[in-house]
Amino acid sequence: MPTKPSILKRATVARSRLFRADEIHLRFSNGEERTYEKLCSGGPGAVLIVPLLDENTVLLVREYAAGIEDYHLALPKGAIDQGETLLAAANRELKEEVGYGARKLQFLKRINLSPAYMEHGINVVIAWELYPERLEGDEPEPIEVVPYPLSDLLQLIARADVCEGRSIAALFMVREWLAGNYQAPEPVLDLSLTPEVKYD
Repeated sequence: MPTKPSILKRATVARSRLFRADEIHLRFSNGEERTYEKLCSGGPGAVLIVPLLDENTVLLVREYAAGIEDYHLALPKGAIDQGETLLAAANRELKEEVGYGARKLQFLKRINLSPAYMEHGINVVIAWELYPERLEGDEPEPIEVVPYPLSDLLQLIARADVCEGRSIAALFMVREWLAGNYQAPEPVLDLSLTPEVKYD
């Protein structure tokens, strides 16, 4: 395993409402020095939810993405609020964006989109045993919910409107989890056995 480089200097070089960019000056174990820039994350993190209506049906959402200036089809996601657990955040976002709650939730993996220059990661959570329940969210317009069969996953990722790498990776991980080929790192949260989390 290589030795991590030493951080000689760190400074914030840009800041907006959503992003902070830091410049980091590093010295590697062989004496080489380099300066990198990275986008830093803020807040407690984020969740990406894979809602399973049944073992072969996932619920996707179609919403506008400012980054590509177009609508795209992806998994529901959102920020974890201060003081909120990862799984409670997943269930809340599910209710806000999809109109379902989940009786069972499973953390699967934390993934990073571009670890070379982005600190931001997202926590993939599987949700199943769904029941109708809607919470008001902060979306600017109603979100279209699209059921899709996991057995057609290759056809799904070939579509032009399916372009978000995190959703594609999460769908493949969940397909392998359902087939018994991927072991989740934490136990299932079964809300049917415990009092359900209440939201204001």
